[in-house]
Amino acid sequence: MTYSFENIIAWQKAHSFVLLTYTVTKHFPEDEKFGLTSQFRRAAISIEANIAEGYKKISKADKLRFFNIAQGSLEECRDYHLLSRDLGYLYPDEFEQLHQSIEEASKFLNLYCKAIVNNIAMKDDAI
Repeated sequence: MTYSFENIIAWQKAHSFVLLTYTVTKHFPEDEKFGLTSQFRRAAISIEANIAEGYKKISKADKLRFFNIAQGSLEECRDYHLLSRDLGYLYPDEFEQLHQSIEEASKFLNLYCKAIVNNIAMKDDAI
């Protein structure tokens, strides 16, 4: 079996979050196209992209640096998530779906980082 970043559950959860983010931001106001919509999408993409890039780094420090950037982007998305709700751009069910999705992504990203710190994660691990 060939392993890639796609086998990492943290990446899978982040990818699901990106897809959901694109879905819910489609109905954001047109005047947010280059504002909140763009920023939210870019930050969401950054989560999964940094997990993918960090996966191929050889040193623990390099891996953790990219995963920490992903964690920062995830927190940025938490803020956009709350802001979108407060601006009335999200339906209650969308807010809840995003909330659950970001919580899952955060949980698995944190677990993956802990596994790397504790020398448990290997390239072929699917945490």
